[in-house]
Amino acid sequence: MSRSIAQSKREIASHYDVGNEFYRLFLGDEMVYSCAYFRCPESDIITAQRDKLDYICRKLRLKRGEKFLDIGCGWGALAIWAAKNFGVESYGVTLSKNQHKWAQKWIEKEEVVHLCRVELKDYREINGEGLFDKIASVGMFEHVGIKNYPEYFSAVGRLLKEKGFFLNHGIVSEEDEKKGSLATRFINTYVFPGGELDDIANVLCEMRYAGFEILDLESMRAHYVKTLRHWVRNLEEKKEEALMLAGEKVYRLWRIYMAGCGHAFERGDINVYQVLASKQLEPGLSSQPLTRADLY
Repeated sequence: MSRSIAQSKREIASHYDVGNEFYRLFLGDEMVYSCAYFRCPESDIITAQRDKLDYICRKLRLKRGEKFLDIGCGWGALAIWAAKNFGVESYGVTLSKNQHKWAQKWIEKEEVVHLCRVELKDYREINGEGLFDKIASVGMFEHVGIKNYPEYFSAVGRLLKEKGFFLNHGIVSEEDEKKGSLATRFINTYVFPGGELDDIANVLCEMRYAGFEILDLESMRAHYVKTLRHWVRNLEEKKEEALMLAGEKVYRLWRIYMAGCGHAFERGDINVYQVLASKQLEPGLSSQPLTRADLY
């Protein structure tokens, strides 16, 4: 059964509406809540997150004047980065009221109101077809639900222009996480209600069924291990502030959850992949360069 928009809103609220200031304690001012990209092992988390935002934009080959959609945009970091640094018309959607409020203020602060907007909306509520040249989904895929993949990828395909690029960044299972391991039950009960992890092979098949050509697949597992270590360290260093803002239960849950996820990524039980795809409904070649040289 398809997950309703109302149910999705309740599940997102239970996790992301803990409070902006609580998340800021361990995420930092950038407020990026997904795997960073460490171009240098010694990079700090802020630099690594900025490098991740830039890396995604370059993978999508964003060009000035293009229309870009960020599904599950969080606090707006990617949408704002794309507008400010690549000159695209960015549109982000989130189901979290706190994230939406933060993003609105950040857009004004960065003076990109003319290029960037974020709305409190489910991606399925965006009407129209072929509206965007490029689409990204970073860190929300885990909330979709395995049974809802056809609906999810179909919606992305509907919104994307022919031969447009789509980047899907999400956590997947490398073993039996989707069958109900202890770690999965803990996360789904206390942290991410309704979340599900599938294996990457099935994700790629579902994308192909929806009319996407897979152009590039990159494992970011080692990067997420480092990301989570930074987040746990930041949270522990600001324990007293965290207790004041969210209480001991939330502090302990997030600390256990992030440390446990870091261990699971390090063991290889779970992984995170960036999948770059092109909407290919008609025969022909995509506009993807022949090599990846421009990415590095």
